[in-house]
Amino acid sequence: MKKGILGSILCFLFFIGTSLAQNGSSLQLNDIYKNNVYGQKGFGPVRWMKDNKGYSTLESNKEIGGRDIVKYDAKSGARSVLVSAAQLIPQDKKVPITISDYQWSLDNNKILLFTNTRKVWRYHTRGDYWVLDLKTNKLARLGQSLPSATLMFAKFSPDASKVAYVSELNIYSENLEDHKIDQLTKDGGDNIVNGTFDWVYEEELNCRDGFRWSPDGKHIAYWQSDTKDVGTFYMINNVDSIYSKPIPMPYPKVGTELSTVKVGVVSVENGTSKWFKVPGDPKNNYLARMDFIPNSNEVMIQQLNRRQNTNKVYIGDIQTMDLVNILTEKDDAFLDIHDDVRWLDNEKYFTWSSERDGWLHLYKVSRDGSVVQPITKGEFDVVEINCIDPKGGYVYYIASPDNFTQRYLYRSRIDGKGEAERITPSSNAGQSSYQISNDAKWGIQVFQNAVTPPVYSLISLPNHKQRRILEDNKELKAKFDALELNPKEFVKVDIGDEVLDAWMIKPKDFDATKKYPLLFYVYGEPAGATVQDNWGGGSLWDQYMAQQGYIVMSVDNRGTKTPRGNKWRKSIYGQIGILASEDQSKAAKKILDTYNFLDPSRVGIWGWSGGGQMTLNCMFRYPEIYSSGLAVSFVSDQRLYDATYQERYMGLLEDNAKGYHDGSPINFAQHLEGNLMIIHGTADDNVHYQSFEMLVNKLIEHNKMFNMMSYPMRAHSINERENTSYHLRETMEVFWKKNLPAGGK
Repeated sequence: MKKGILGSILCFLFFIGTSLAQNGSSLQLNDIYKNNVYGQKGFGPVRWMKDNKGYSTLESNKEIGGRDIVKYDAKSGARSVLVSAAQLIPQDKKVPITISDYQWSLDNNKILLFTNTRKVWRYHTRGDYWVLDLKTNKLARLGQSLPSATLMFAKFSPDASKVAYVSELNIYSENLEDHKIDQLTKDGGDNIVNGTFDWVYEEELNCRDGFRWSPDGKHIAYWQSDTKDVGTFYMINNVDSIYSKPIPMPYPKVGTELSTVKVGVVSVENGTSKWFKVPGDPKNNYLARMDFIPNSNEVMIQQLNRRQNTNKVYIGDIQTMDLVNILTEKDDAFLDIHDDVRWLDNEKYFTWSSERDGWLHLYKVSRDGSVVQPITKGEFDVVEINCIDPKGGYVYYIASPDNFTQRYLYRSRIDGKGEAERITPSSNAGQSSYQISNDAKWGIQVFQNAVTPPVYSLISLPNHKQRRILEDNKELKAKFDALELNPKEFVKVDIGDEVLDAWMIKPKDFDATKKYPLLFYVYGEPAGATVQDNWGGGSLWDQYMAQQGYIVMSVDNRGTKTPRGNKWRKSIYGQIGILASEDQSKAAKKILDTYNFLDPSRVGIWGWSGGGQMTLNCMFRYPEIYSSGLAVSFVSDQRLYDATYQERYMGLLEDNAKGYHDGSPINFAQHLEGNLMIIHGTADDNVHYQSFEMLVNKLIEHNKMFNMMSYPMRAHSINERENTSYHLRETMEVFWKKNLPAGGK
C-alpha cells in the first residue's frame, strides 16, 4: 500500500525504450504509455574501486553485443576495459551473458555477475550467477547441479575463495577452485525459509538478502523463518487455463499470527547450525536487522517488538551464542529501522540513527551502549547517510532544513563539533542524491528538479566541483521543453494548525478569468510523499490531465514521509485515514477560497494504494467537497492489510479497534454522494483484490451507484501483460471527462 506504488507510478511515466517521433508539440497519452517517447536514460550501475581512484560501470559493446565492464579514472577520466563482453561468452554459447548486476571481490580480482533474473514479489532477486576470475580469465556458472535461475543473493567470502547463495530456500557454499558445492542448510522448503524472507519482511522491513559471511569466512549467520502459523491468502488465476488455479501465499493480516523468525550461525566446514535465543516470543517480535561486527566473531541483532515502538539491540557471540542487550530505542508512537550502522575507532564505537531529540539524527554509540554522542544536530532531519569517512573525520548526508520538497548534500564532523556544512551548491536547486567513494574525495551526483530530468555528474569533494557530465538526458529535456507545458508551481497551504506543502499545474491555455475543475492527486500515508521537487518522470500523467483542461494539484498532509521532524511524522499514529483526510479536506477548502479560477462544483480526487484509500475516505467523509473520485489498488478495511505496516502506524487491533474502524473507508461507504470509480488488479499480492470486492459488496448493500474496473492477473502496479498501462490510463481519462467536465468556463 506504500513504498512500491510511488515508484511504480513513476516507472509508468518513463519507460526506457526507443524514442519515436512526437505527434506535434502536444502531449499524447499513447506517447507516454505505448511509444516510449519520453524514455529516461540512467548511468551505471556504478561501483567505486577498492583504491577509490576510479569507478567501474557497464557500457554496450557494439561489435559483439552485450556489455563491457569499464573503469574510469576519476581524476583524468582515462577509460580502460576491465572485462570485455568477449570474456563473458560461455564456452557453449555465441553471445555474452546479459549482466543485470555485478559485484567485485574485496581485492577486485574476481567479479560476480547476476543474469537471467526472475521477479520474487516486487524485485528481480532470483536468477543465475557467474564468476569471472580476472587472473585466469576463467568464466564459470555457479550452482550447476542446482535448477537454473534459482540462485539468490550470491556473495563472495571475505577472501573470495568461495561464494555463498540461496537456492530454493536453502543456503549453499561453493568453492571457486573446484566448484564443489556444499549444502549448508537442508530443512528449507514448504514453511521453512532459510537465507531469505517471507513476503511481509521483504515488503515492510526491506529484508531480502538473509545471510552474512563472518569476517574470517568460516561461518555464515542467517535468518530462518517458519511460516506454518501464518494465514494463507489465495489469489486466483482465471485467465491462463480453462481451469482456475489458486495461488497461495502466507500473508499475516492485522492481528493474526506472524512468522516465527530466528537467527542462526552455520559452520561452512561442517554445516552445523546453532541458534541465538533472543528473549521474547519469536512470533510477536521482528528480527529486523543482523550483521557481523567487523574483525570479530560477533553479530549485532536488532529486535523490534510487534508494536514497533521498541528496538532492542543485542551483540551475540557466535562461539558461545551469548547475547548482551547494549541499547534500547523507544518511541511513544513507532520506530523506523535504519541502515546506518558503521563501526569506528577499531570497532569501539558505531553510528546509529535516532529521533530521540525530536529530529532524525546520527549518533556515535560505544560498543557497550553506555555512551551516546550526537554527530549531527539541529532542527532538521537527516534524510539519508551517504558516506561516513573516519579518516577525514566527516559524515556526508542528505538534508533539507529550509525546503521540505528539496534535498541537498551536507556534512558534519564525526566528533560532533561545529555546524552542519552544506556541500551542494545553491545553483542545484531541487533534489540531489550521491554515490560517494569510501574516502569521500569523489562522488557521482544525480541532480533533478520538477523540470529537469536526472543529470549524472562526477564531482570532487568537498568542493563539489563538477568534473564531468556522465549523462544529462538532454534529448528528453528537449522533448519536454518543446511541449511548452506549465511547470509545477510549489505553494503553501495554511490550514490553520499547520502549513502544508503543495504543487499546482495549470493548463497550457490557462485563462485566469475562467473557472476550471480541480483534480487532486493524493497519497497521504507515512510511507511516502507526493510534493517533491524532483523529476518524477516529468509528472506526465498530471501534465496530460492539465492539458485536457484541469487544474491538477497535490498536497502533503501531516504524517507523510517528509523531513519535518518526529512530531510531524508521528502525528498520524493511531489515526491513519482520519487525520490525513481531515487535512486534505481543510486544504481543499483553503485552496478553493484562495484561487478564484477554481470551480468548487468540479472537484475531483484520485490516488493509488494508500492514496486510493485516502481518496475513498475523502469521498465518503467530505462528500460536500469532492464531486468525483477514482481509487486504484486501495485498502478498504485496514484489517485486511498486512500486520507489519498497519500495526506500525495504527497500533494493535486490540488496543485501537475504534481507530481501525474509523480509519477504514468501507465503514463510511453509505455516505457516498458523488461519482466514484474503483480499479484493482486481481493478482495484487500487496493489497488484495478482496479489499475491492468487499467495498463493492458494501456499496451494493447501500444501493450506491459506481463504476468499477478489474484487471485480471495484474498485480499492485497494474502494469503486467500487453497494453495494460495504456488501457488503464485511457480508462481513467474517460471517467474524468465524463464525470468531471474539463475546461475553463
